[in-house]
Amino acid sequence: MQVTETLKDGLKRGYAITVTAKQLEDKVMEKLVEAQPDIEMKGFRKGKVPLPLLKKQFGQRLLGEAMQETIDGAMNKHFEESGDRPALQPQVKMTNEDWKEGDDVHVEMTYEALPEVPELDTSKIKVQRLVVEPAEADVDEALASLAETAQDFKDRKKGAKAKDGDQVVIDFLGKVDGEAFEGGAAEDYPLTLGSGSFIPGFEEQLVGVKAGDKKDVEVKFPDEYGAEHLAGKDAVFEVTVKAVKEPVAAAIDDELAKKFGAEDLDALKGQIRDRLSAEYAGAARQVMKRAILDELDKLVDFDLPPTLVEAEAKQIAHQLWHEENPDVHGHDHPDIEPTEEHNKLAVRRVRLGLLLADLGQKSEIEVTDSEMTQAIMNQARQYPGQERAFFDYVRQNPQMQQQLRAPIFEDKVIDQIAEAAKVSEKKVSKEDLQKAVEALDDE
Repeated sequence: MQVTETLKDGLKRGYAITVTAKQLEDKVMEKLVEAQPDIEMKGFRKGKVPLPLLKKQFGQRLLGEAMQETIDGAMNKHFEESGDRPALQPQVKMTNEDWKEGDDVHVEMTYEALPEVPELDTSKIKVQRLVVEPAEADVDEALASLAETAQDFKDRKKGAKAKDGDQVVIDFLGKVDGEAFEGGAAEDYPLTLGSGSFIPGFEEQLVGVKAGDKKDVEVKFPDEYGAEHLAGKDAVFEVTVKAVKEPVAAAIDDELAKKFGAEDLDALKGQIRDRLSAEYAGAARQVMKRAILDELDKLVDFDLPPTLVEAEAKQIAHQLWHEENPDVHGHDHPDIEPTEEHNKLAVRRVRLGLLLADLGQKSEIEVTDSEMTQAIMNQARQYPGQERAFFDYVRQNPQMQQQLRAPIFEDKVIDQIAEAAKVSEKKVSKEDLQKAVEALDDE
């Protein structure tokens, strides 16, 4: 087998591969010898069919398979010996299209090699870590928010009209075509207007009612309604309003704390303080991560595979276009040409991506099974009731696994860089941290 270099221009590589007819013949015979013990044929005992007969029967069928395996073997051997790592799947094509059995096979292989990443002393990197201590005012604000979520309701003044957000206590009886239906009646039912817990259009018609009112609420069941005998049907609900109540925030006391699983109010404040500290630390980490990436971008420069940069620029342009056109969910739109700004950002992302991958590989950083499982579970929570199906989908989809694994790997590399870098701490206010986070989106 011959492998001859035909192109070496920057990171572009080209090779001519020749697989001789004898090599193909030997590969086919190798496959036949391997299969011979299990083959049965009329007139012969199992495993005793002569090789010439097997070749006549199956040789043509095995030739294509042998050709592919031989070419793949030549490519793999080339990458092992050269040390090249292709940026994308190499392009391979036969150059003697008039090939027939008995001829040598001539193949052209082209690819772009991943560059050699220069050594980097991460101890030279200097960054700041912003530190925010939760203020009592922040804890009190969070407590007030919790009290609102644990709100109660008290009777409005006699004759007061119900507003959106109020609770109305009602008796109701639903009818379709004049006939009451199962599950369409209740007494003393507390309904919060605007909660969206009833059929679309129901709650809106109760805005403005007063205690003692009787009202016929006319609605139409959705076409996709769970009960098939009601789906798409018009209905009338005879409603009697027994009370109109306004929301009131729960008292901030030990009882509120117990509702949220804390022993008392001080314990709840401690939990809130810890949660705020974690949120601030997470935000500060994102700011420091950007600062580390900026420093890395200044410290390294090396050639990049043009196809990787081009693909990244197109992806950036496509993503930003959809963000600017949120009503377009599919991909039925004109081609989006990357701008100079998109190309510049693509160069940065590809260079940093290759650098982080190299640093992680040299440090033998890996994403553990438990980390992957946690990442999948976090994503699955976005699909209530379908968590198991999502979990199975990811397990069977290598591309999806890579999408989840990549940011975990990147964060672990960044953490390692931060350990070696010179990191100074700077205490700032919550507002300053918020501005720093907002600035990340502006860049």
